[in-house]
Amino acid sequence: MAIFTCEKCGATVDTRCKPKKCQKCGESNCLVKTSPPPDKSKK
Repeated sequence: MAIFTCEKCGATVDTRCKPKKCQKCGESNCLVKTSPPPDKSKK
């Protein structure tokens, strides 16, 4: 799974493939892949 963040409204989407449109603001080509913060509790 990957987390994508909308550059327009800041909404985050957790999905397998890159969404074409942001569900929140409806803009297209505005979602960028953001790496989740490293989880130090898991080993």
